[in-house]
Amino acid sequence: MDIKQLKSRHKELDEIIELSFKNYVPDLKIRKFKKEKLRIKEQLEKS
Repeated sequence: MDIKQLKSRHKELDEIIELSFKNYVPDLKIRKFKKEKLRIKEQLEKS
């Protein structure tokens, strides 16, 4: 993925996580999104 795609995915994940908390989604499902978001953030910082 290029930087533009990574930034947009990061933003999407942020919204997904926020909605998940509001709708009481189980932690195990949220954790998956948080890990992906963190991985993308690390890639963006390297670039």
